[in-house]
Amino acid sequence: MTKEILITGGAGFIGINFVHYLLKTSDYYLTVVDSLTYASNITEMEDVAKNERVRFFPYDVTDYDQLLSVMDREYDTFVHFAAESHVDNSIIDAEPFIYTNIIGTFHLIKLLQRGYAKRMIQISTDEVYGSLEECELPFTEKSQITPNNPYSATKASSDLLALSYYHTHNLPIIITRCSNNYGPFQNSEKFIPKIIQRTLNSKEIPIYGDGKQIRDWLFVEDHCHAVKLVMEKGREGQVYNIGGGNEKTNIEVVTQIIQMLSRSEELIHFIEDRKGHDRRYAINSEKLRNELGWTQMYTFEEGLRKTVDWYVKQYSREIS
Repeated sequence: MTKEILITGGAGFIGINFVHYLLKTSDYYLTVVDSLTYASNITEMEDVAKNERVRFFPYDVTDYDQLLSVMDREYDTFVHFAAESHVDNSIIDAEPFIYTNIIGTFHLIKLLQRGYAKRMIQISTDEVYGSLEECELPFTEKSQITPNNPYSATKASSDLLALSYYHTHNLPIIITRCSNNYGPFQNSEKFIPKIIQRTLNSKEIPIYGDGKQIRDWLFVEDHCHAVKLVMEKGREGQVYNIGGGNEKTNIEVVTQIIQMLSRSEELIHFIEDRKGHDRRYAINSEKLRNELGWTQMYTFEEGLRKTVDWYVKQYSREIS
């Protein structure tokens, strides 16, 4: 019997890539829920929804009744991507993050408890672990949770809520925590798309602080592959870190993009650092590799080239 999968936030950056990945690598039937915010890929979702294995509902996870209306079947898995995720926006106004990231997750947990799915994958972030010093080892699944901004605090809250329902009610929940994703379909407010677009337009590129903040970069298709493995073979009640093993300073990434696009580094402009800006993220993915056999398909350079080429094509279409 073909499996039914519910994907929340399926029109967002990672969500739409995951939908494409499942259509390419499985015979699953997909129900996609997305409230179509500014960060959603609306046109792409409309195209994907034409596939006979996909049905789409423009619903909000904060509206329990809307979610309940798509519980017309038993799902094999809820894959919960839906989230407010832009740190700068959470610093300005945290309220939408509290509703979507915490209340929205609670609604999925309630539906899981009512038996509408066999398991739930809570998609989280390495930012819940807080910041690392340069000399410290990467975070493992046993590292302490110490979020430093409203976005990561709400993700940590939803993670703890999910784990509490596993321990208290024995609900079949698994959590994944990924490092910084990059790739096609990401909103232009995010770091790499913003750098690509400003470089293409020969506009000044603002860099927070000294630009030496370190992030671990993961190509989005490698993330999708990992989530599919966790969905199919992961152990309930567990946390799985998904890291790219590609620690780069922000200024290194910017310089590499500028070089790929044959522009001048004079575009770089350093600005005042962001409030509560974490210095370094890095996570250990050995558990995922050893237990589930996950391997990456792309090096950072290969993934970045695919990403840059995709945005160049998008930009060409927009101005033609």
